[in-house]
Amino acid sequence: MITKSSTPSNIPPTLEEISSLLDTVFKADTSQQALDAAYTLTDLLINTVGFRGFAAYSIIEHVKKAAADKKNGARRESAMILLGALFERFPPAQPASEVIFLIQEGDVLSLAFDALADKGAVVRESAQYALDALFACLTPEAMVIGLLPALSRYLGKRSGKWQGTVAAYELIGRMADKAKMGMAGKDEESLKDLLRESMGSRLAALIPIVEAGMHDLKAEVAKQAVKTMTSLTTLLSNDDVAPRIPLLIKTMEKPSTETLQKAIHALSQTTFVAIVTSPVLALLTPLLERSLNTPTTSQEVLRQTVVVVENLTKLVHDPIEARTFLPKLEPGVHGVEDRASLPEVRELATRALNVIKKAKGDDDGNLASGKIAPATPEDVLKMVEKEVKASGGLTDFPGDNELWQHTRKYIAEMIVEDVNHRHLSRIGPSSGPYLKQFIAEEKAATVGQALQKHFLDEDHRKFGQPIKLDSEEIEIVNTDFSLAYGGMLLLSHTNITLHKGHRYGLCGRNGAGKSTLMRSIAEGKLEGFPSKEELKTCFVEHNQGEDADLSILEFVSKDPELESSSKERISEVLNEVGFTAGPGGRQEEKVGSLSGGWKMKLALARAMLMGADVLLLDEPTNHLDVGNVKWLEEYLKSHTEITSLIVSHDSAFLDNVCTDIYHYEHKKLVCYPGNLAAFVRVKPEAKTYYTLSAAQVQFKFPNPGILTGVKSNTRAIIRMSNCSYTYPGASKPSLQDVTCALTLSSRTAIIGANGAGKSTLIKLLTGETIPQTGKVEKHPNLRIGYIKQHALEHVEMHMEKTPNQYLQWRYANGDDREVLMKQTRVLTEEDKAQMDKAIDIGDGKGPRKIENLMGRQKWKKSFQYEVKWLHHLPKHNSQVSRETLLAHGFQKLIQEFDDHEASREGLGYRILEPKVIAQHFADIGLDPEIANHNEISGLSGGQKVKVVLAGAMWNNPHLLVMDEPTNYLDRDSLGGLAVAVRDYKGGVVMISHNEEFVGALCPEQWHVADGRVTHKGHLAVLLDRFEDSRPGSSMSSAISTPKGGTPKGGSSAVSSAAPSANVSGAEDNGGDMKFKAKKKKKLTRAQLKEREVRRRLRHIEWLNSPKGTPHPPDTDDEA
Repeated sequence: MITKSSTPSNIPPTLEEISSLLDTVFKADTSQQALDAAYTLTDLLINTVGFRGFAAYSIIEHVKKAAADKKNGARRESAMILLGALFERFPPAQPASEVIFLIQEGDVLSLAFDALADKGAVVRESAQYALDALFACLTPEAMVIGLLPALSRYLGKRSGKWQGTVAAYELIGRMADKAKMGMAGKDEESLKDLLRESMGSRLAALIPIVEAGMHDLKAEVAKQAVKTMTSLTTLLSNDDVAPRIPLLIKTMEKPSTETLQKAIHALSQTTFVAIVTSPVLALLTPLLERSLNTPTTSQEVLRQTVVVVENLTKLVHDPIEARTFLPKLEPGVHGVEDRASLPEVRELATRALNVIKKAKGDDDGNLASGKIAPATPEDVLKMVEKEVKASGGLTDFPGDNELWQHTRKYIAEMIVEDVNHRHLSRIGPSSGPYLKQFIAEEKAATVGQALQKHFLDEDHRKFGQPIKLDSEEIEIVNTDFSLAYGGMLLLSHTNITLHKGHRYGLCGRNGAGKSTLMRSIAEGKLEGFPSKEELKTCFVEHNQGEDADLSILEFVSKDPELESSSKERISEVLNEVGFTAGPGGRQEEKVGSLSGGWKMKLALARAMLMGADVLLLDEPTNHLDVGNVKWLEEYLKSHTEITSLIVSHDSAFLDNVCTDIYHYEHKKLVCYPGNLAAFVRVKPEAKTYYTLSAAQVQFKFPNPGILTGVKSNTRAIIRMSNCSYTYPGASKPSLQDVTCALTLSSRTAIIGANGAGKSTLIKLLTGETIPQTGKVEKHPNLRIGYIKQHALEHVEMHMEKTPNQYLQWRYANGDDREVLMKQTRVLTEEDKAQMDKAIDIGDGKGPRKIENLMGRQKWKKSFQYEVKWLHHLPKHNSQVSRETLLAHGFQKLIQEFDDHEASREGLGYRILEPKVIAQHFADIGLDPEIANHNEISGLSGGQKVKVVLAGAMWNNPHLLVMDEPTNYLDRDSLGGLAVAVRDYKGGVVMISHNEEFVGALCPEQWHVADGRVTHKGHLAVLLDRFEDSRPGSSMSSAISTPKGGTPKGGSSAVSSAAPSANVSGAEDNGGDMKFKAKKKKKLTRAQLKEREVRRRLRHIEWLNSPKGTPHPPDTDDEA
């Protein structure tokens, strides 16, 4: 027997030596002897002639011949053992051998698969060993470029054995499983990323192959194909589709009209927010295509299908992917547009086609502007040949030409995978080792490096140079990590570097994973981030609700992380942030009594006591008043030894505080030096973080309609007079002797410190709370839209309804049911006793009990009400004046009837049917499809807020009241709301600590402090905060300059947002709120004719206006 040489030799072994070893392999008495001989033969070839010996000594032919020997099971087993030894030893030593096994002699793989059907168990085991050996030594690029096509070819053969088919499907599934994200080292996870991305881009071809196996008559094949399909779906990395995957696989497994309908319905209930990539399209396109092209598909399922197509296509950002998949759907959508029986479905199909056309880019097939062309095998092949030629060319061994033709294409395709998925460090390993057998060995590495440098330069040209922070400052964190949430990869092998004293803002779209990153750092779960022992990290949150009854000093002293701190030290630090010590000081107050601002200060005091090196601040300015935000800014800037990582929607806060911005881009963190303004200059598309823009989300509020007797927008429509309110158990009143009023043109911000009584003031105005002294008067027909501080309270009892059903429930009887639940509308025991009291109105019929109010009409300067008496027929009803009823204590009865009349007037031209409601939701920025068909429980937080907004605006309110609107809306929705409020024709009053939002909208402010309200009017409105406000625009032309010229810092107040009547008092003269009509002047005959002409023209104009427009009032005015 020939022993292997210890060093490579240029002397080829003789034919007799090879033949002797082959005989030993095929005639061995035991499997182990055959394996030892196979290893010896393999090592001899590797150390001498290498893969060229396969052809020179007919090694592959001998394997094929022995594998086909039906009479000798031992020879068949030995053939598989030899094949396994070749698969195990050759690719790591001479990678070019992969090309022989997978491409040039591709049928050797078929030998192993077919041998799995052998009747001899040892043959089957040897064949499995061969397949496992090959799989184990292939790189991700080789699996995708070599093994995957070989498996596809075998599965496409009609003559393959079913056992081999099962094994082929199992290998595909194993490849997908190998690509799953894990917690391995950086290098291993990087290889997984490459395999996942490369396989994902090939799913379009793989899914039909595997789906065909799911319908195989052989149960074992079908079962394995289902397992493989389940593994392939893990390549999607899309949170929107992930919950629907089991249903989609079942639809593929058992294709029927019923399963297809269930799958389409489930997809139509899905809110798509993540970018849709090639793997998602590959999975969903066949199902959607089948639904569109099946003649028996119902109109409802067609509607759902077209909606899914439109929603998916909106999120396809790559035109190349769009052109690959969307043309398959286009004919079906065209068919729906032409042949659907319902106009609504045809209209949806037209919309979907327009979205598809936009997603595909130019009609000429050009890339959309800004899109980057991927590398192609042809381009890479030219570079490979150019570099090989520059290195001195091929060594030209006899018989190498055919193999080189296959190998160069193989290398080019592998480099394409590395370049397009931006794993550029892999270009060297994907080229040098394969070239080593064809060019001088010392030149192969040089060629690999040259190729890597060329494509690295190309990548920098396409995507820009990475920013290098040349800093001499102290680096406290520098780590590479990946971050996943559930099954979704949020950040992939990105780097985070923190320098001492820097303040980093984290910016990215909602759902990018900003808060998840902060939580991972705080909980010590972020890979590579220093532990709390090395680097003290404190997550600052104002949530101290668990120990609400403890005093502040006790609460902090009880913290297990502050055991080493003495009470004196704790008291000293608390005093530093504003908690005064000593008897009666703030340190003795209960934790539960603290407002949001003080809770933030308490959390910062805790961080100071811990000696925190890094502060993690997640939305620190929520619920903070302007003074506390300023205090927080100064605190962060003055502590230069502390590093901060901040997530905030408050752009002014980020601008004032941040020294650097980390931005989420393509699952990476990219660092930009400077504050938010500097970042926006570099990345103009990030301007939405900085301006109030309705570009992404648009809200449109309905016109409020008229108020009887109110001819001027500056006339007071609601007034509080000398009102005071003290909460039960409180030592001093929250509000004291407050007088204020609002008009239809009000744009009022209520400003004040946390806990000053702002929300209490709002509740008194809207009737949520009753003042203990003083009175609240409002126009009898006034409609108020109110959104609470915790907005989702409005819908938390209706989670099982769709938004459409919620609105129908709320306004089903012509009244707003939420108004009827207010404290001022609920009948107390005193009110019930009042209803049982008989009254005498002086009409000679004696005392009687009121049963109900039946109607209302104008009477003198007020109203009179038609009263139905208890136990009396309707013919005995009486007309009783408002003042008489109020004098007898029937305020709530009058209020209830006035609310009903106001609602009836507001809903007069509102038809409570799904189509009209859906359009209303569309105006508020919620997709009608979601409004009609998705339950509220399945909506995101932002979508629920839009449902609340739509509910408040349905009855066309004259006054919109919002408590902290900036806390529950993301940046895009905030911009849409700001533009809607600016253009709204009714009054608006809001509580907000967001100076940017208030400064852009409210020229009038009410400052609440120590229970008192101070009014400030004629303030500057900063129109430049709006993206659409520029010189010469309609907004800038609507500006009127107050006395004294334009105030510093912004443009003057918008004329439509004039100060409320409480400032000027010009039109109401401080008297009672009487809404009297002017005495009419007798007109001449000519004037009467002119009036009729004007009325007729107004009526014609109204007939031509959109459906739902209120009929203009017939007045004597020209307008």
